Amino acid sequence: MTEGKKGNIKIVEVSPRDGLQNEKEIISLEKKKKLIECLMDTGVQEIEIGSFVSPKWVPQMQDTEQLFLSVLPKDGVKFSALVPNMKGFERLMNLPEKNRPKKIAVFTAASDTFNLKNINCTTEQSFEMIKPVVESAKKEGFEVRGYVSVAFWCPYEKKISPEKTLYVCERLLEMGVDEISVGDTVGRASPLDVYQLLSVITKKIPHNLIALHFHNTYGMALLNSFISFHDFGITTFDSSAGGLGGCPFAPGASGNVATEDLVFMFENSGIETGVNWKKVIEAVSVLEIPLRSTLSKIKNPLEE
Repeated sequence: MTEGKKGNIKIVEVSPRDGLQNEKEIISLEKKKKLIECLMDTGVQEIEIGSFVSPKWVPQMQDTEQLFLSVLPKDGVKFSALVPNMKGFERLMNLPEKNRPKKIAVFTAASDTFNLKNINCTTEQSFEMIKPVVESAKKEGFEVRGYVSVAFWCPYEKKISPEKTLYVCERLLEMGVDEISVGDTVGRASPLDVYQLLSVITKKIPHNLIALHFHNTYGMALLNSFISFHDFGITTFDSSAGGLGGCPFAPGASGNVATEDLVFMFENSGIETGVNWKKVIEAVSVLEIPLRSTLSKIKNPLEE
């Protein structure tokens, strides 16, 4: 391993969407607004604000339109939103142009069973559902990200083969997405799993089109992130302030890798992120809910 390896890590902050979607108590619009405003001062380059999913399925996302109407991004910060289908895209387009995000995300999974539990269709059927969203979004000038859930392990189908995940990634790229976020939705991936999958997909997909989305259920998210960067040159990582998160359709999955922990690890390894981890903790603390990150529990972290 080369010590002091430098790289510009891009953090995609997902706490307002992925971080909060599994919280049982509804967080107020004002607290979400304050969270986003504070996150914009941390140095993160992109924030996923919410999801245009039916409030019936994810009640926490019922105020996504109001959030986009309430908060505008600062210079150097890009807003994005999850758009699961054409109905969600229509809701997005009903916003005034100045209040729309610059980027949207569609999603599917590398597991038929997970997709059936989540969106009531197989993976192949999900392609047909999201294809018009991607086409419409590109026509309107949006950047488009494609999420691939349970890319390593599925709570129902167990280990997912790298070839299966590669197939899903390639199908999304064929549709015209600009970026693939490869998700360890249940947090079960080991460092070996990460090495095996990235060894396969980086032979076919340029590393700059790949983001990694790790959950920390089994405590391996930081190591998996480091391997992804150091061994494969991946520089975009999704994370959630405070380690908040989970998935309503992945039983037992805990929170996303914590932004502050991820930033601290990279920065203390000589890898620049441009993010202030202390400000991240301050930002997420406005929610007044328990945090799950390591750094939020250490009173006086030894930084050097």
